[in-house]
This record gives sequence, structure tokens and C-alpha cells, in this order.
Amino acid sequence: MPRKNTAKKTVDTIVTFLQMTENPHVHMHPPANIKVALIRVEKPPVHFYRYLYETVGTAYHWLDRKKLTDEELQQAIHAEGIEIYAAYVAGVPAGFFELDCRDAQEIWLAYFGIVPDYHGLGLGKWLLSEAVAMAWSKEPSVLKVETCTLDGPRALPLYQRIGFVPYERKEKTMELLD
Repeated sequence: MPRKNTAKKTVDTIVTFLQMTENPHVHMHPPANIKVALIRVEKPPVHFYRYLYETVGTAYHWLDRKKLTDEELQQAIHAEGIEIYAAYVAGVPAGFFELDCRDAQEIWLAYFGIVPDYHGLGLGKWLLSEAVAMAWSKEPSVLKVETCTLDGPRALPLYQRIGFVPYERKEKTMELLD
């Protein structure tokens, strides 16, 4: 009987932690000639959240939430202080962001991304500015986000353009899912 290869696939990355300590008051308009809406998704069904997470994050090796059971994921996304917002273009989900507001003084932009079909339309700038404005409306002391070299090449420059400043970098080896 053949033996299954149990070697784990890994990838090295550099994680950059960024923060902003004051509201940048940056407002980006949504792209012209696109019907866009931003809706808070309250207590989303697990399958819908998985759709957003996997559609946005698969190309960038987002794994953390994929490892959770449905019950664990539901607890995570329905937790007090977690806010999820979905951007729609002409009625179709085009991106999302998730704010972790469990610590009112230190809010994290936990997840942020655009569905691949909508890349290159300018939605990222607009959606990120909406996420930042939503977070600062809660008047935290700091807003934080992290990105890594597996994310799109425009992620880090976009965070910095909006007003985030790097404060730490770490090398990390990630174990990929089969």
C-alpha cells in the first residue's frame, strides 16, 4: 500500500504591523460609474462569511479562518465587538472588511480585501477609507492592521497612503493547507 506524503508545505513571509494613532480624515469617493453599496453584515451565516473570506483571501493564502470548524467560526464572527461590512457592486459582493473592536482603545482591521473580479476598479482605496472612517468613529486610541508579503503588492503601499505607519516587522513561516 503506498504511503501518503506527510511533508507539510510551508512558505516564508514577512509580516508588517502598521498603526495609526490619529484619525487621518481621508475620504475617498467610490469609483465613478459603478453602483456601489456598503452594508454591515450582522451575524452572517457561516457559509456567506466563508464565501467572502475564501474568495478574497485564497490567492493570498489566508488560512486562519479556514482552519476553524463551522461552530468555531460562528463564535468568532458573531462575537461581541466584531463588525463585518460587505461592499456590493450592482448587487454582487465585491469585497469586505472586518473590524475587531473588542478592545475599544485598540481596534484592529482584522480582514480587508476585494473579490478578484473587482480588482483594478479603485474599490480598494474607497473600501479601505470606509473601514478607517468606521473604526475612527468609535474613537479608539489606535487603529492597527497587519499585512504580509503574501498579500497583493499594492496592500502595504495602500495602507501607508491612507495613513498607517509600520511599527514592527517579523519573519514568519506559514504552514499551508493541503
